[in-house]
Amino acid sequence: MKRGVLRGLIIGAIVIGLLSISVTVFSQQVSSDRHPNLAAAQQFIQSAIDKVTAAQKANNYDMKGHAARAKDLLSQAYNEVWLAAQAANGQ
Repeated sequence: MKRGVLRGLIIGAIVIGLLSISVTVFSQQVSSDRHPNLAAAQQFIQSAIDKVTAAQKANNYDMKGHAARAKDLLSQAYNEVWLAAQAANGQ
């Protein structure tokens, strides 16, 4: 019984994390017209997030929190790329 509850809580936390990553990703997308290299970097980061999510699903979300942490760090990298574009824009 405890194991089922714990698994439900973990899956719920992952879903919430994925939703927050999605919101961040779509609200801070670099313009590919102004900064094609930074926009490409963001696309690679998003692909990495998608691959980690696929790995989580393939392993029944039993990765001891490491995959979730990796996605958090990737989300931070995505944001830093956006900030780099803003700095290049003089903002």
